[in-house]
Amino acid sequence: MTHSASVPPPAPAPLVATPDAPRVSVRGSARLEVDPEIARIGVVVTARGADRAAALTDLTRRNGAALGLLSSYGGAIEDTATGSFSITPELTRRGRGEHVRTYHGHVHIQATVGDFTVLGELTTRLADLELTRVDGPWWALRPSSPVHREARRQAVREAVTRAREYAAALGSDLAALVELADIGVDSEPHAIYAGAAARGAAPGGAAESGVPSLDLEPRRQTVHAHINARFTITPPVL
Repeated sequence: MTHSASVPPPAPAPLVATPDAPRVSVRGSARLEVDPEIARIGVVVTARGADRAAALTDLTRRNGAALGLLSSYGGAIEDTATGSFSITPELTRRGRGEHVRTYHGHVHIQATVGDFTVLGELTTRLADLELTRVDGPWWALRPSSPVHREARRQAVREAVTRAREYAAALGSDLAALVELADIGVDSEPHAIYAGAAARGAAPGGAAESGVPSLDLEPRRQTVHAHINARFTITPPVL
């Protein structure tokens, strides 16, 4: 019965550069331009009245109308959340004492839209609601988008290629990786209303309500990745 000899682990890279194990340090970068995956919009519902209860009733009704409209689009809306709520009394400017002139109410809603074919219609229908303001869209990638991973991979490949080119210029080659540091991956957020890009509309939507559908052009996203890498190289031929 024979036993195969175990393969010894590779020797660790030296802590400092030496003539027998010189080092090369490089930076790898990647820049990708891709279509956005989601659009975020902000909806602000307001109400105003001399009576606090009436102002709250109007605010509740209008908030329900906005949420109901958003929920009617089903899976096209990936997320809906209430950002903040406020009801503020406004005092009279004249006279003594704390006399309330009117009450101002606001509800802020954020929605994430994943189906851009309904975005133009949705924004105009929301804007057509009573005392409702619409902000956006803000185009973005999902946090879990594979684009971020691809950018990191390309940055690493560029660092290896660059380090190998430097080593080849010395008649050397890469020996071992000493350090790989992630400088960061970032995307450039964009908010824009533009062009003609609504590629259709949900049935029974803006056409039936008499509200025109706003044409919105998704803006491409730029994703950057940067890494620093250090390698040991074989002794160069000088």
